[in-house]
Amino acid sequence: MKKLFFVFTAAAVVLTSCTKDKGQSKAGIFKGPETTMHEGKAWTWVQLDKDGNPERVAISVNEDALNSMPTDDGSGGGHDHDNNTVLSFPSQAANIAFKHAWVNWNPAGHPPANIYTSPHFDFHFYTVSSAERETFLDPAKLAASVPAEYLPANYIGIDPVPTMGKHYVDVTSPELNGQPFTETFILGSYDAKINFYEPMITLEFLKATATYERAIPQPAKYQQNGYYPTKMRIQKAGQATNIILEGFVYRTAS
Repeated sequence: MKKLFFVFTAAAVVLTSCTKDKGQSKAGIFKGPETTMHEGKAWTWVQLDKDGNPERVAISVNEDALNSMPTDDGSGGGHDHDNNTVLSFPSQAANIAFKHAWVNWNPAGHPPANIYTSPHFDFHFYTVSSAERETFLDPAKLAASVPAEYLPANYIGIDPVPTMGKHYVDVTSPELNGQPFTETFILGSYDAKINFYEPMITLEFLKATATYERAIPQPAKYQQNGYYPTKMRIQKAGQATNIILEGFVYRTAS
């Protein structure tokens, strides 16, 4: 039986058709539903191996969206919930750790002042549903810190945000040491449990970058069994920019 899936190349993510190997292989690249983002579109996609485990998980934003993001209206920086887009993963991705993506556009950035105040995106990959994330309201659970062994070295907790979570930043990141902010990698929690991975990237860097790769810092221990990404990649493909988590490795909780 033939099955449609998406093939990622350096040029584009294209729809193709192929025959499953005796109906057993779960391998392929599968696209989630497109969602309107201002005058363009955004969506997710996943690349799975033959057992249905993740090889790549991504958020894609097309050029029409990148070129139509609203600019600062003078109201000041901060997490602006009017510029958020919830994205679903494709049904074939039921076994991956991430349950939804949440893209936040910050036209004037957000605190800390003079560091993250450039126009930028927060690309959240959540391990909980959007409905559960919306319940992240308890001040004590927002403030609760993840034990140090479950965080990468040099990560510290800051900025608990309702319906989002507590953020953890790498204090060795260039933008925290006198360099301009272009991109960084943040982790997040609620009730002292890691539940989101967040590439945070300026609009200027996304528009100017055809391809970029960085390592994702890893903790000494993990709170849950599962596949965790070790790299983040930005790659333009056709008329879209892909923000990709890849290099997945299975970790055992301890």
